[in-house]
Amino acid sequence: MIVSSAPFRVSFAGGGSDIASYYRRQAGAVLSCAIAKYSFVIVHNYFNENKYHLKYTRTELADTLEDIAHPLLREALRMHRVEPGIEVASVADIPSGTGLGSSSSFSVALINALYAHRSRFASKDQLAEEACKLEIDILKEPIGKQDQYAAAHGGLNFIEFNSNGGVNVQPVVLSSEKMAELESNILLFFTGSQRDTRSVLSTQVQAMETDEDKFRTVERMVQLAYEMRDILMSGDLGAFGEALHRGWMMKRSLTSQITNSAIDEFYDAARAAGAVGGKLAGAGGGGFLVLYCPKDRQAKVRQALSQLKEIEFRFDWSGARIAFAQ
Repeated sequence: MIVSSAPFRVSFAGGGSDIASYYRRQAGAVLSCAIAKYSFVIVHNYFNENKYHLKYTRTELADTLEDIAHPLLREALRMHRVEPGIEVASVADIPSGTGLGSSSSFSVALINALYAHRSRFASKDQLAEEACKLEIDILKEPIGKQDQYAAAHGGLNFIEFNSNGGVNVQPVVLSSEKMAELESNILLFFTGSQRDTRSVLSTQVQAMETDEDKFRTVERMVQLAYEMRDILMSGDLGAFGEALHRGWMMKRSLTSQITNSAIDEFYDAARAAGAVGGKLAGAGGGGFLVLYCPKDRQAKVRQALSQLKEIEFRFDWSGARIAFAQ
């Protein structure tokens, strides 16, 4: 039995520049962190050697790959030439559609589990590259590359996306005191709504491809990602929170699907209560509200957002790993 895990991520700046329609024209960059909330995949030999037994939100018992309904499972098993006689189950700390990169975390954990099932090692870059191939090239999902690399590597990273398709992952190194302060000053609140990531991202991609002003907005968001990296490394966390707010003002201007009146009310209430800045995690439209707020103001922010569910978390430093093998 193999138990594999990969963390979810919180993106701070540069989102959208990891999509090919942007970085093929101009190099992209994002600043993000992995959090200690995980997608888990369990792989085990199945008693019936003629069947694929798959368990997620539903259960599948399939004779062939073509019979498998779950696209990520079907194509990952095909990529790795996995024959029947295998059981794959998945669970997660946080549901999908909430802006924390759950689909890519699942893909990375699944690919790592399939390698381990065959007693093979895959590097973190290899896991991320294969997850990108699975989701973007094979399944044609309208997504970028940041989630796969964040899930594979873990940690706090500045990730660059080159026009030739290459990806550079650069860990952001802070003192232990500053890293602990940053970690304790980031709050996550679930807005109560999940959304179809494909629809939101497809609209953003179309906007970048057809509207030069929108493309230039993403360009400014990339520049801000570089600025925020440098701010973090200088130790000025207050300026980091202010930059987070500026980035949200840019992002929400890309399409009307990124925010709505309810989300705006939550964000404004959090800022009025003392949060310095924030944004919606992921593509937008719902999911988690990410806030930067010093500890002495957090009680008031929690009171202002008392109707929302807060998720406590810590940073993840391991990335994708095999948690159990026997």
